[in-house]
Amino acid sequence: MKPDLDTIVALRRELLARGYTDPQIRALVRRGQLARVRHGSYVDGAVWRSLSSIDQYRVVVRAVLKRAHPSTVATHISAAVERGAPTWGIPLNEVHVTRTDGKTGRREAGIVHHRGKLDESAVEIVNGVRVSPAARNAVEVTTMTTVEPALVTVNGMLNAAMVTVEEFAAEVAACKHWPDTLATNIVLRMCDARIQSVAESRTVFLGWAHHLPCPEPQVPVADEHGLVFAYADFVYEDYGVFLEFDGRIKYELFRRDGETLEEYVLREKRREEQICLLTGWICIRITWQDLEQPVRTARRIRRILDSRRRPLEA
Repeated sequence: MKPDLDTIVALRRELLARGYTDPQIRALVRRGQLARVRHGSYVDGAVWRSLSSIDQYRVVVRAVLKRAHPSTVATHISAAVERGAPTWGIPLNEVHVTRTDGKTGRREAGIVHHRGKLDESAVEIVNGVRVSPAARNAVEVTTMTTVEPALVTVNGMLNAAMVTVEEFAAEVAACKHWPDTLATNIVLRMCDARIQSVAESRTVFLGWAHHLPCPEPQVPVADEHGLVFAYADFVYEDYGVFLEFDGRIKYELFRRDGETLEEYVLREKRREEQICLLTGWICIRITWQDLEQPVRTARRIRRILDSRRRPLEA
């Protein structure tokens, strides 16, 4: 059973009230029985070490809020993490907050206090934490990072139905005068609730950045009886090409109970062959390594698309 993150943070003043002294607290930290997660904020050492890096960050956010002004709200990537959105490419080394009482922003060790106006009535509670509303949260993320990681987080929020594209677009329009929104409208143009993973969002970005044709995501493929038996990650229908992403997470998500990795790979190979036979398409497969070499990967995709386009235009 996972620990209740809302109750595991103990402030120094609370430990003192329980009868501990400062030397005792320091000794417990040295022995690893306590973990100091922020100045004056502590967590049981064994519990802290058992948490994932994401949950450790969530605990730090709670430690910040516990010591902060009552009007303080977790925003930007801190709110997105609490909602469970993916955060590829965004460092979790600072907690992002905004106050609803209109106090201006500032930066201190490990905390960014944002200046944006946020009404108390708009605050939402997620897992017991005060966070900015979902549509605003999506816009906030686009203002603090570049297009690719912002797209990953926004698509994750859309796919999990935390927010709709229409709600996001309305919030983008409402926040058009915010600073640091260079990436916001680009993300709005590319985002899609059908995108199911970090890898798929990065693939969309790769295509946009290298001026490739825009594929259709999550395309259903029917068998000879008209029954859908598969979904292709991306389809370039005009070129007769579909693109699939290979990754360990995908294997873990879609392997059947008791199925070995070898059996899954064989089943995927047969699925690919069936798609090719029924549609006449060819398959491009890319991996995480390919995403880390975008120029070479984009060149390979373009070369395959061009080879398929010429016969169609003849």
